[in-house]
Amino acid sequence: MADQRLLWKAVGSLSGVAAGSATRALLRACWRRTMGGDPPTNPASPSTRWSEALIWAVASGVAMAVTRLIAQRGAAEAWKASTGTYPADLETVSP
Repeated sequence: MADQRLLWKAVGSLSGVAAGSATRALLRACWRRTMGGDPPTNPASPSTRWSEALIWAVASGVAMAVTRLIAQRGAAEAWKASTGTYPADLETVSP
């Protein structure tokens, strides 16, 4: 059981890292296409306009949260398909 928990943590973490990397690359490409330049590397910098900093913060925050959710749920479904049950570390939450 302890081995499965460790394996699940590795699978869940790797799926999140892979999804995050892909999302970050997609966000940068979308920014370049729509804004005509690179996204702000440091949104808190005084040389970054407020509008750009806020747009980047909202877009990246939402995109990363949604991507993480999709990756983790997808990994849990793949885990269930291969083992027959969901990982032990997932909580059962009622509506």
